Amino acid sequence: MSGSMRVSITASLFPCAMALVSPAVPAKAGDLDLVLPVACEIGRDCFVQNFFDHDPSPDRRDYSCGRLSYDGHSGTDFRVMDIPSMMRGVTVVAAAGGTVKAVRDGMPDVGLAGTGREALQGREAGNGVVIDHGDGWETQYSHLSKGSTVVKPGQRVEAGTPLGRIGMSGLAEFPHVDFSVRHEGRKVDPFTGSADPSACGDTTRTLWREDTLAALRYRPTGGLVSGFAEGPAASEEARKGSYARETLRDPPALVFWADVFGAQAGDEQQVRITAPDGSVIHEHASTLKSSNVSWFAFSGRKRPPEGWQAGKYQGTYTLLRDGTVVARLEDSVEVRR
Repeated sequence: MSGSMRVSITASLFPCAMALVSPAVPAKAGDLDLVLPVACEIGRDCFVQNFFDHDPSPDRRDYSCGRLSYDGHSGTDFRVMDIPSMMRGVTVVAAAGGTVKAVRDGMPDVGLAGTGREALQGREAGNGVVIDHGDGWETQYSHLSKGSTVVKPGQRVEAGTPLGRIGMSGLAEFPHVDFSVRHEGRKVDPFTGSADPSACGDTTRTLWREDTLAALRYRPTGGLVSGFAEGPAASEEARKGSYARETLRDPPALVFWADVFGAQAGDEQQVRITAPDGSVIHEHASTLKSSNVSWFAFSGRKRPPEGWQAGKYQGTYTLLRDGTVVARLEDSVEVRR
């Protein structure tokens, strides 16, 4: 068996952010001096999956003129790999000093699938914190985990002060914090210091500190998590950690799955499964027909008539662009008879 499933990304925005973003005058360098709003290592423990959309058309374009965004997105999504990673806890911190303006908590970490769009009207941001930095500047931290907020309105915070933890409350389809910046009510991309479409590719007016911008080195594509299943794999179950097993007993099938971000039309994906003796028992390759910010793929084979060879099986997912590897995920599972 083989297959792939495209996973759509739904806007994870505050209610007011559903409107079109009006071009703003570029911010002056130094108006804000932002640090990383998450206490994790970018590219290892957490990833930026969606950036600010600089394309005024129904298409999308991120600050680097790439496609890691979706139409109308006016924040920066810092995500963890899956729900088990979220449950272990990743702290969200203030990106700059200021005064807490608003806090919301109490919404469950079940996202869009567990609540429904209509029930989330007016509360799309889920649990969150808004900080007033003065001179018309605000930052907002959305989709925090239920019960995790540790600040109150009126409280003074400094850069790095804990606010809560990454969650999946509100209009969210994966665990993350949507970090947004506003100046005098207008949304601003912290990477460019502007919402202007012409700012694409220009970080000379960035609001990030120099060391933070370096840590946020642009990654158009990357691997998140992978593993084995006993049959066709589902993205929702994979992200819940349902397939996180080190041992399978005589499974009806061996399927290797992978969750990646930034897949592009024309990319070639390859899945390979090797047996304990090193022999390749399954290979599958295909070319992606469309670009997807989030991509979930799986491929595998049914149990052979003679049964599985007992021991450790290795799975490898490789994504290639113009012949160059842009993402690779590997995992193994012990099979017992």
